[in-house]
Amino acid sequence: MVKFLRRAWSRYAKLGKGRKKKQVWRKPTGRDNKMREKRKGYPATVSIGYRSNKKSRDKLLDKKPVNINNLKDLEKIKENEIAIIGRLGKKKKIEIANKAKEMNIKIYNMNPEKFLEKNIKKIHKIKSQSKEEKK
Repeated sequence: MVKFLRRAWSRYAKLGKGRKKKQVWRKPTGRDNKMREKRKGYPATVSIGYRSNKKSRDKLLDKKPVNINNLKDLEKIKENEIAIIGRLGKKKKIEIANKAKEMNIKIYNMNPEKFLEKNIKKIHKIKSQSKEEKK
């Protein structure tokens, strides 16, 4: 997939340098515009041939992406869906990673095994806190 960005977006802050929302496609206009003329060596312009296949459009690894913000969202995932973890704190991420590992659910933007391995100390702390609360 080609990412189409506005011409000269990297030159000026007002066109999106450091501002992702401003880096949207605008058709190049102007008499001497090389991009408009589709010259070799210049960025590609939007045209019909770049659109993706209808079956695989809006999908990741041939599965429908679903945003996950808590454990309930993770439990609702079906077989033809893939999880994407949103902006979460470490505590919730650890809980979700544990549950995903148990349920054998694939998370697109995180490897649960590596993540849990990396945060072992934090996991023990959370478990000890939950045991104290139960008492």
